[in-house]
Amino acid sequence: MANDTIRPTGVKLRKQSRVLELTYPGEAPCQLDWEYLRVHSPSAEVRGHGRGQETLQTGKKSVVLESVIPVGHYALQLVFDDGHDTGIYPWGYLRELCLNRERWWQDYLDRLQAAGASRDPDTQVIQFQP
Repeated sequence: MANDTIRPTGVKLRKQSRVLELTYPGEAPCQLDWEYLRVHSPSAEVRGHGRGQETLQTGKKSVVLESVIPVGHYALQLVFDDGHDTGIYPWGYLRELCLNRERWWQDYLDRLQAAGASRDPDTQVIQFQP
């Protein structure tokens, strides 16, 4: 798929609903929650430098997307209030985030549970064995 067909025709930062809204021709707008964007950042800090080097992001439930900066004609840089600003989100990756939102979110929740971690920055999950 060519970059021109992947690129959204509209990008809106919706502060009250805490989503980044992407509009694609002929489709309902795609709304990506700030936490979802943060925990799926394409940065090396989150993804690592290869398979199996990913770092599970925890405590990001209240993260704020402070700004959206265009990067050339190919991506957006998202700046979060937790200091994370190294993720460059190419148009194609943003499209993947839209298309896989439910599955990728559930996978994240499953990984959090397996790690005994929480979305809430003020909560530590303690698992007991019977």
